[in-house]
Amino acid sequence: MKKVLFLILTVIALGYGAYFAVVYYASYSNGTRSGELIKFSKKGIVFKTYEGEISQGISGAQIFSFSVEDKENEVIQKLMDYQGKYVKLTYKERFGTFAWLGDTQYFITNVALESSPHFNKQ
Repeated sequence: MKKVLFLILTVIALGYGAYFAVVYYASYSNGTRSGELIKFSKKGIVFKTYEGEISQGISGAQIFSFSVEDKENEVIQKLMDYQGKYVKLTYKERFGTFAWLGDTQYFITNVALESSPHFNKQ
């Protein structure tokens, strides 16, 4: 009976470990998005995570929400500095997320300042 219980618990633990490894290390997609950085904040009650949004157009339906991992110090500082400006974000999309990583499945890996296509000086 103890062997069966030990085997079941081992299989469950390995299953959770495999799930964690896939969610954390495997990326579903990689890409870039551009828009005006309209929100960037650190929020949460138990787990404080960095969350933000960019507006990709005029309507509210074109909002891209994203998260930033705590270890990305350079990205966090740039996003704080670029608040209200037009930015290009490089992201990786994960299969899922955990509460301590962020609210979304999109995690920013790089940010660059760009000129806005809406307000070009002519």
